[in-house]
Amino acid sequence: MAVQQVASYGIVSLLPPLLAIGLAIYTRQVFLSLAAGIWVGFTIIAGWNPVTGAADAIEGTIAVLGDSGNAEVIVFTFLIGALIATVEANGGMRGFVQWVEHARWVTNPRRAQVLAWFTGIVIFIESNLTILVAGSVSRPLFDRFKVSREKLAYIIDSTSAPVCILIPFNAWGALILGILAEQSVPNPLGTFLVAIPMNLYAVVALILAGLTVLRGWDLGAMKKAEERTRSGKLAWDHAVAFANPDELAPAPTEDVVLKPRNMLLPIAAMVLSMPIFMWITGEGNLADGSGSTSVLWAVLLGLGIAWLLSLTQGSLNLDGLSRVGIKGAGGLTGMAVVMWLALTLGGVTRSLGTGQYVASVVGDSVPLFALMPLVFIVTSGIAFATGSSWGTFAIMLAVAIPLSNALGQPPAPFVAAVLSGGIFGDHCSPISDTTIIASLASATDHIEHVRTQLPYALIAGGIAAVGFVFIGALLP
Repeated sequence: MAVQQVASYGIVSLLPPLLAIGLAIYTRQVFLSLAAGIWVGFTIIAGWNPVTGAADAIEGTIAVLGDSGNAEVIVFTFLIGALIATVEANGGMRGFVQWVEHARWVTNPRRAQVLAWFTGIVIFIESNLTILVAGSVSRPLFDRFKVSREKLAYIIDSTSAPVCILIPFNAWGALILGILAEQSVPNPLGTFLVAIPMNLYAVVALILAGLTVLRGWDLGAMKKAEERTRSGKLAWDHAVAFANPDELAPAPTEDVVLKPRNMLLPIAAMVLSMPIFMWITGEGNLADGSGSTSVLWAVLLGLGIAWLLSLTQGSLNLDGLSRVGIKGAGGLTGMAVVMWLALTLGGVTRSLGTGQYVASVVGDSVPLFALMPLVFIVTSGIAFATGSSWGTFAIMLAVAIPLSNALGQPPAPFVAAVLSGGIFGDHCSPISDTTIIASLASATDHIEHVRTQLPYALIAGGIAAVGFVFIGALLP
């Protein structure tokens, strides 16, 4: 059944998000945790009948797909997977790597690091794609100029998720826009854009990584890793890499000509077409445009161009493109399921009045200058424990947005605190998918990556926490 709006269920309205948080921390299973929170929420609405609650939870979860915006966000996720697989199979990614190496733009250690930082910023469509491209391009150059692989892992990890969460026109942006729409935020895209400069951790992390590259700041364990690499050792004796990073992406066949434009043109088409589609769907007003529809059209355009290039070059036929696309889409099934469950949990917590209840409890007792950093810290803890920023966004935005509404505050600062906390906790967590993939892409020991990155993440996190104190103090 569809979720019905109810005034408030009081303290019991906290059970769905608390259960999701607790299970996520204990089991580290985001899917199970979100599903359990959804079930409990519908059980409460059904008068504590667990059987009826389970049946309503199933129907409610299916009903989420009845909203065209929600469906577009989920389909977009699968299409991104298909696009990633296509540009790998048609030689686009490897062609880009080869092009950079042959152009000899990098002639010293600093330029090698600048390339890694810059690549991590410009490839912002999806965080894992960002990491894989930046790692593949830069790793041979880091080894050649004796810069540690730990430094590479830190740079690509600190540019992937932070830059992706600052851009509304990618997989991350689609997730956030979908959750904001589910929480009945009047202008999801406008709220996202206002939150960007207040997303303090992401902004500070990008700046700190850039300054580290330019100024050569080697903190803590990173200094020892750099000294070891300069002495000629790529890794510590005890280091164990997860796998050969070259095996992460399927190599194109031998007869495929490696061409960088096979990756650059589809990505450029996606980025440049987004404002156009926002203008079209907004009937001449970008702010009124549909983020979910525009991002879906943009990725379809990018995928279409990737297919056209593959067919005209003869690198892949229609059968091959279909197989590659389906395989790539399947690789992002996990992300699509998180989106689906996140949207459902957001709807049921809103129906229970969770945000309103939290606001009634803390609204008068916790001043805004303390509430804003509290939201950031709590979100960070959940992301650290679960290793999933996406799952954390699903849990915390469903609480933070109704809380801002109940307090009569604009949602953007609360959204920024949640997004910042999710990225900060994710960066510090050894079980985060982006942290693990950064270790893989740089061919470094995973624990060494976590140890060397932690001082930088803590500095950026501390600056962000202090910044949220000031943001809260400035709110009316």
